[in-house]
Amino acid sequence: MANFNLNKVILGGRMVADPELKQTTSGVPVVSFRIAVNRRFQSKSNDAQNQPQADFLDIVAWRQQAEFVSRYFRKGSSICVVGSIQTRSWTDQQGQKRFATEIVADEINFVDAKGEGGAGYGAAPSQYTPDSYSAPSYSSGAASTPKFEEISGDDDLPF
Repeated sequence: MANFNLNKVILGGRMVADPELKQTTSGVPVVSFRIAVNRRFQSKSNDAQNQPQADFLDIVAWRQQAEFVSRYFRKGSSICVVGSIQTRSWTDQQGQKRFATEIVADEINFVDAKGEGGAGYGAAPSQYTPDSYSAPSYSSGAASTPKFEEISGDDDLPF
């Protein structure tokens, strides 16, 4: 049997506080924030009624992602995070062993349409991945419509 390992999480929720950008001692930007994600469950007293409950999940974003989150997201902003679950442990000042479980973001996506929600992000990119980040461009002209080529017949299609 093959060794199969998969650690991938996709979450959509709302930010519960404004993100605060920090830097490590070596100058690497990092932001930690928490999102509320609703889930439904069946009530034992009434099987037909779904009761929404919120889970509060800690997210960590590094480098350009950290700058992206701190620039474009605020408390109440809808956000989609794709990442992986990470656990870590340490010993606190009282000698107690402490544990934390958090999601390390690989991708950050806007969920609200432009002008909605609490983000106030203007004409920002709709998705950020580490290899595709570029500063948002603001154009004064009208958006251009893509050009499509007409296909005359189905005979040339490979399927």
